[in-house]
Amino acid sequence: MFLNQMPRYEILSADAMATLDRGWRRIVSEIGVEFMSPRALELFRRAGMKVEENNVFFDPEFVLEQVAKAPREFDVRARNPANSVHIGGDHMAFGAVYGSPFVREGGVRREATLDDFHRFCKLSQVFGEMDSAGGVVCEPGDAPLDSRHLDMVYALQTLTDKIYMGNVVSGPNAADTIAMTRILLGDIEAAPATISLINCNSPLRWDDRMLDAQFEYSAANQPVVLTPFLLMGAMSPVSVPATLVQQIAEALTGIALSQLIRPGCPVIFGSFLSNIDMQSGSPCFGTPESAVGLLCTGQIARRFGLPWRSGGALTSSQTADAQAGYEALMTMLPTFLAGANWVMHAAGWLEGGLVSGFEKFVVDVEILRMLQHEFTPLEITEESLAFDAHAEVGHGGHFLGAAHTMERFRTCFYRPLLSSSDNYERWMRRGAQDAAARAGEIYRAKLQEYEQPPLDDAVREELREYVTRRRRELGD
Repeated sequence: MFLNQMPRYEILSADAMATLDRGWRRIVSEIGVEFMSPRALELFRRAGMKVEENNVFFDPEFVLEQVAKAPREFDVRARNPANSVHIGGDHMAFGAVYGSPFVREGGVRREATLDDFHRFCKLSQVFGEMDSAGGVVCEPGDAPLDSRHLDMVYALQTLTDKIYMGNVVSGPNAADTIAMTRILLGDIEAAPATISLINCNSPLRWDDRMLDAQFEYSAANQPVVLTPFLLMGAMSPVSVPATLVQQIAEALTGIALSQLIRPGCPVIFGSFLSNIDMQSGSPCFGTPESAVGLLCTGQIARRFGLPWRSGGALTSSQTADAQAGYEALMTMLPTFLAGANWVMHAAGWLEGGLVSGFEKFVVDVEILRMLQHEFTPLEITEESLAFDAHAEVGHGGHFLGAAHTMERFRTCFYRPLLSSSDNYERWMRRGAQDAAARAGEIYRAKLQEYEQPPLDDAVREELREYVTRRRRELGD
């Protein structure tokens, strides 16, 4: 977990914020938001909102009253207490890629397997920069469809000792995640232990399956990330301001529902905002528009007093090439500038999220390491001015052998994980590898270093029995 104490980069004026505020109020009160769940509609109806079929017309002040019940900050407990995280404030926590049906390993793109899922969990465990493997790090196509969520949760619980994300495909899947988390950690209502992603079916619709999962998690006091899924030109208008207004309307109404389910339960203001290519219709990532939207979202979430999720190492590139690197940085740099609290897709994202890449995972960890170093405040003291080094070297000399250098050369500068600064001849002797090839060597070496974190045998057996029983009940 990283503490980002650098100033936030805020680009919206007071007038701009006031205009956005009027915009989301008009959407929720005049157009309304659909909730495809009878339970949700009944809660809003009882709260005095106007409900027509599946559409809820909101009093904006009611929405703000509900949002104000959510905690500004909260903790999420890992089975290894050293890996628990704090969500909110200046804290940033990072999870791996989420939801990809395919993987890329070297030059091969293929359907993801459960073994791939396991290896990504292990990489998330061994890299200290990662606070979580996330949830659906990749979709294991070789595991039975109806019960693969059990395999994924079990892997996250046993191959890592970090926090993890819950399954949201359905209410029963969410209930399984909660039951398995209670086996692992006991009472989770007093101390939340999993984070779950609830996506809006933008524009302006919350679907039944996601809402069923939201009911389970919020009722159990487990944090949910209420995230509008916004690609400008497809799920929102072709305008950053219009998309921001829609994002506020969707996120706040989802948060209001969680507070009706259980007042005071933890939530995260979610943002997934980019645009499509207006020639092909393909999603684009790492764009200037998405970066601007990300910076704005941080300012907006802080205005409402909410922890927030956005950013990551996003790219449209098919491989771990130069495009993948610069687009990932185009998303990750504003993530730090805006101070996102929960960062999904921080490592491994390729091809617009269709692919989880092993080499890209390492490239992204390098970006993450460099930005964490860059965003660590500079300490300026009398000692750091190194006056004695000037006195020792004098005019026209060099500092390579100075006492100050010799005492600090191992730790004075950032040491890259992936980057090469070899001269040409040495680079050639080492095989003339590009960054992707070096990343391949690194992830394979890291997997060799992996050691499974210890887990009580009785707990492990109880988890196995639960998975076996539920798999049988589900017909797999």
